[in-house]
Amino acid sequence: MGNLKLLFLCQTLPYPPDGGVWIRTYHVLRLLARAFDITALCFERAATSGNGAASDIAASRDALGRFAAVEVFPISQKHSRLRYAWDHLRSVALRRAYTAYMYDSSAYDTRLTDLVRSNDFDLVHVDSLGDLAGYLPACRRIPVVCVHHNVESALLQRRAAIERSEWRSAYLRYQSRLTEELERCWCERVALNVAVSEQDRATLKRIAPAARVAVVPNGVDIEEFQPDRTKGNGVAFVGGTNWFPNRDALDFFCDEILPQVRAARTGVPVRWIGSASTEQRRYYFERYGVEVTGYVADVRPYMREAACHIVPLRAGGGTRLKILNSWAMGKAVVSTSVGCEGLAAEAGENILIRDDPTDFANAILAVLDDDELRRRLGERGRATVEQLYSWEVIGHDLIERYLRVAHGGAWGTRDGHPMGEAGSTPRPLIS
Repeated sequence: MGNLKLLFLCQTLPYPPDGGVWIRTYHVLRLLARAFDITALCFERAATSGNGAASDIAASRDALGRFAAVEVFPISQKHSRLRYAWDHLRSVALRRAYTAYMYDSSAYDTRLTDLVRSNDFDLVHVDSLGDLAGYLPACRRIPVVCVHHNVESALLQRRAAIERSEWRSAYLRYQSRLTEELERCWCERVALNVAVSEQDRATLKRIAPAARVAVVPNGVDIEEFQPDRTKGNGVAFVGGTNWFPNRDALDFFCDEILPQVRAARTGVPVRWIGSASTEQRRYYFERYGVEVTGYVADVRPYMREAACHIVPLRAGGGTRLKILNSWAMGKAVVSTSVGCEGLAAEAGENILIRDDPTDFANAILAVLDDDELRRRLGERGRATVEQLYSWEVIGHDLIERYLRVAHGGAWGTRDGHPMGEAGSTPRPLIS
């Protein structure tokens, strides 16, 4: 009979899979292609993606062509500062979440409408509710699975709490309220919501109690990220400065943690691996002695050279793939509680968790000075991802969930573990 047909709506072009949302979306697309014939409508990467390689849209589309028929659409405000300002003004004036305007595209809407009218799709995957909710009405009568890489309203609220500018903090709280209204409206109307952690699932259920929510965690390619015998030296973080939580983590680390590390041990090298402007790279090196690499195509050589991987995040949502990658490489990790939220992080076993700057600095020093501690954290981190977070382990349940929704059946159980909420049956989107 052939594979079922899946329409994959995505707010970004998930190739190359070089960070955060792109890694997860790439692997989800790859895994779903085993069971579905996929048509993917993707927006180009936003200006904040910070990845020069992603500008080669044709190469990215060709690479993804192994898994889906891919079409790519421009983000209007990426090419117009006037449109950027206009989108924010419309958001405030009309009380609609800003992302509804950022991803507003007549070309995308027309193509989606044509595809839905001319094809018998069995299922629709929506990769980000806040960004793509405006296109959900076009998918009426087709079951929809909506992915939440994080709970956007909660992420905005956290960012507002640490924003130093009062007007920016107020604006972020305003956008958080608008986004939560969007989540409350749509989460109960789609067949299935997919969260990346139990914490995010609980948050979505608080916002939309009748929503059907399952957890499919983030994963890691354990063949691509492997341990080796490199002991490493110094400290490293993986993540570009274009994402606010990463930039805040860099400032928090440089201002409050790093001085204490270097007061106890001079000359500790620090490397921040990820996209950054030339001005940012110069600033952090000259002021703090921190090497900010800028975009690199392969982070693994840089990760290997560090003895201690850090995640000093104070904002953000979902779960951090950077920790999964570090664990897969057998590296010791020191993180804040926000940084490792939602993961199977066991303090003192596979990770050190510290929120106070002094405690964080002391944990870094302990990892650098104690070979046995560093080895034990690394080995147990690797064991954690092998057992729980390999994409191949995640893939079987992921595919089964999507097939059950496409067939309209009950979620049921597998190997004694609930696939969803007891007694729930997914239902198509209500127009």
